[in-house]
Amino acid sequence: MNRRNFINLSLLSSAASFLPLSTFNLLQQEIPTEELLGKGSPQLYGNGYQLRKEAYEAFLKMQKAAAKDDIFIQIVSSYRSFDHQKRIWNRKFKRFTQQGLSSTAAINKIIEYSTIPGTSRHHWGTDIDIIDSKPKAPTSLLQPENYYGNGVYLPLSEWMKKNAKDYGFEIVYTNDKNRKGFKHEPWHFSYAPLSKIYLCEYRKLELKKLLENSSEILGHEKFSDSFIQKYIYENVLAINSRLLT
Repeated sequence: MNRRNFINLSLLSSAASFLPLSTFNLLQQEIPTEELLGKGSPQLYGNGYQLRKEAYEAFLKMQKAAAKDDIFIQIVSSYRSFDHQKRIWNRKFKRFTQQGLSSTAAINKIIEYSTIPGTSRHHWGTDIDIIDSKPKAPTSLLQPENYYGNGVYLPLSEWMKKNAKDYGFEIVYTNDKNRKGFKHEPWHFSYAPLSKIYLCEYRKLELKKLLENSSEILGHEKFSDSFIQKYIYENVLAINSRLLT
């Protein structure tokens, strides 16, 4: 039996009892590789942002609940296509190398916060970057200091810590000092019931081969075997354990 199509029967029977029907159906389907890489054409929902239907509906419920507590959750980034992520990556690569960094140093700086195109969780339509739309926005929105101490988004951060999981959302890059890879992002949340399925399928891809052949990504020639292996372990998989399958 094809490994992609094999689903443990016990998992399916238990999933049926608590998963939404759309998620349960997804467990039984093969997710196209193009869709996993942000190159597909998924059906997305949202006004000013784009999410898969189930994540969208869960977000609306969470947003409504937060508003009752005077927290007005606004999504500033959601689904990103491969080409969108490529533009982000190539723009940063050009900027850093023009500032005098070597290709390797530029790549290492980029992956403090940004993913290599084709490896972003935002490709799945399950992940969001959020702010609170009520207070006056700082000059730079997505900075850790905005979510701690006297930061403008501290109330949002505290509300999400207490309530997000009730709606299926989990922070992705935690503040665990022992965690490697991307730096802590208190603004980045993932709709776990779907993203865990996507991650499970994503891990079956030959990512090493895909990255090595990505000539449209600036600096790709520096993606050595050791770099790719480390990137997968530290950046793709070094996430909140509640999001791992």
